[in-house]
Amino acid sequence: MEQQYRSIFISDIHLGTTGCQADVLLSFLKRNTSQNLYLIGDIIDGWQVNNGFHWPQEHTNVIRRFLTAAKRGTKVIYVLGNHDEALRKYLEFDINFGSISIVDEFIHIGVDDKKYLITHGDYFDKTMQYPWLSYFGDRAYSYAVWTSGVINRIRKYFNRPYWSFSGMMKTKAKGYLQYLYEFEEYICKHAKSRNFSGVICGHTHTAKIRDIETIRYMNDGDWVDSCSALVEDFSVNFELIYWREKHKQLNIDLNDFHN
Repeated sequence: MEQQYRSIFISDIHLGTTGCQADVLLSFLKRNTSQNLYLIGDIIDGWQVNNGFHWPQEHTNVIRRFLTAAKRGTKVIYVLGNHDEALRKYLEFDINFGSISIVDEFIHIGVDDKKYLITHGDYFDKTMQYPWLSYFGDRAYSYAVWTSGVINRIRKYFNRPYWSFSGMMKTKAKGYLQYLYEFEEYICKHAKSRNFSGVICGHTHTAKIRDIETIRYMNDGDWVDSCSALVEDFSVNFELIYWREKHKQLNIDLNDFHN
């Protein structure tokens, strides 16, 4: 059964990498539609062009899903992130991909007329000021994702559920938790200075909804590890959906995404 939302927010798909869970995303897109679809950065991983770009048919199918949604009347907005930042230098030309608008940030108006800043979030990541640190962090995370893949192929063989090695490493790293806290505080401070009621972002691969003073912070997670999306219904509610867990509840076979 298809679920209709007012808005769907997804980010950090990282098409072009082996860690991308394109099959899970396709299953989600097949069963969840919306009037507005926001792609909030790191959709295609341009950083992987020189590091073993991986592009199976499922990744092409994801792009087709986005284009088809736009063609059928969904407003699709692509907000650029740091892994697809190569397109930022062309923003002055008001670029579009099919019927998909490509922007650096966007303002979403909620059902209750509140304004939400939509940004990938890399501008508010202090580690981005140090390219070597950003590169090291990206390599370390990529290795953790690769390790997760190996572990879960073995677990799948023994009919065991998915387990996130990379997610476990993040929760165990005290430095990461401090980084996350500072990132959330900083981005909300910026949103408040611009009179927004909230901010919707990605970048950290950590799905979360929390209030920081008067600002609602919402991060839609990623499609490498958590396989999560933020959705807005037709009243005033925002909710995080973890599709890997959700499809089990609905008894959905992920192998039917190509049907």
